[in-house]
Amino acid sequence: MTTISPVRSAGGTDSLWRNTDFLKFWSGETLSLFGTQVTNLALPLTAILSFHAGAGMVGVLRFLQLVPYLVLALVFGALVDRMRRKRVMMVANAARMLLVGAIPVLSATGTLTLPLLLTLACAIGVFSVLFDVSWMSFVPTLVGDPAHYLEANQKTGVTASSADVAGPGLAGAIIGALTAPIALAVDAVSYLVSLATLLWIRTPEPKPAAGAGTGTGDGTGAGARRGIPGEIAEGLRFVLGHRLLRSLALIGPFTNFSMVSVWTMFLVYASRDRGLSPALIGVVFSVSSIGGLIGAALSRRLLARLPLGPVWAVSMSALFAGPLLIAVAGGPRAVVFGCFTAAFFVSYLGLGIANVVGVSLRMNATPPQLRGRMTAAFRTLLFGGGSLGGLLGGVLAQTLGAHTAITAIAIGSAVMLVPVALSPVSRLRSLP
Repeated sequence: MTTISPVRSAGGTDSLWRNTDFLKFWSGETLSLFGTQVTNLALPLTAILSFHAGAGMVGVLRFLQLVPYLVLALVFGALVDRMRRKRVMMVANAARMLLVGAIPVLSATGTLTLPLLLTLACAIGVFSVLFDVSWMSFVPTLVGDPAHYLEANQKTGVTASSADVAGPGLAGAIIGALTAPIALAVDAVSYLVSLATLLWIRTPEPKPAAGAGTGTGDGTGAGARRGIPGEIAEGLRFVLGHRLLRSLALIGPFTNFSMVSVWTMFLVYASRDRGLSPALIGVVFSVSSIGGLIGAALSRRLLARLPLGPVWAVSMSALFAGPLLIAVAGGPRAVVFGCFTAAFFVSYLGLGIANVVGVSLRMNATPPQLRGRMTAAFRTLLFGGGSLGGLLGGVLAQTLGAHTAITAIAIGSAVMLVPVALSPVSRLRSLP
């Protein structure tokens, strides 16, 4: 596959600030991420407040949002490697706009039911898979020069963390003013804007060769004959056969399992056991998410001064150790609130740095014709862990009580510091 040079200014600078098509994509995705924050909070709160759903049902809802990654990511990854990614992303965002927008309409007409809400959540998850396996393969086409992958991932990481910071508080305020289901219209509009920015991008994306699934890409190799199952297997063999990617792939599911299970149980624990309102829960996530923003913003500066491996190891350790603060929180309400905020702050700080390092390693190690399947393999593992974490978190919270369940998950999460320390990624000095 031909590498496309980034759009540059007349001065020829390589800075991504001069890459107009990357900036278009980045701005549209940023707005979409802010809208998604509304959905992330509004969907479970719609189930809790409108249908009196318990912890188990909230876990099921979160599971249905994420399980499409476990079931469909590998198939979509192989398909995306055969297609122009921008077109796929446009279809995915159009579908999500319609599905998310249907919820406030159904609620306003009195026809929204809990089974229908669960079905729509799963359908939204399906098209989220399709978009996610496409955009991470599309960004290298916009960036062109692999030397700028780290910059591109830092920029997208900063805006994702900014959405995490401002999004929950904004979402809580919008939900408080409009009710949870009606607030979802905000996310539908964000997908419309993202769709428009994708239409605005002019960087040519070459059509993948008929044999794009093969290492040669000449249309005559074994990949052209193997079809989708063979191409999926080729992608998995590549990821699991690569020393660094294999380590990231095996640790990744536990990252999402920990964060999603804690998030699911905390939502129930904070709203019911501790009596926090949606607005206060939004404040917890907004304030604590400053850690993710700091981590993403400082990642390139840290990596310019410190070895890559130890930076990744420390950031992953912070991510896995953070939930312990929720488990030990006690005393006056202000202290408990501070512990909750600090727990997520530490985890998000680690996540902000680790994401920039991990995604840059994955882009750098993968040839263009395998990026869709590499991304799909990671999405399957990461969100598979997240979907199981949401389901188990809800079940444990319902059977053991939210606090006991969070304590058990926090201890298990801390155990992951051992494989992080033993990972070959921890011993890297710089990007290979």
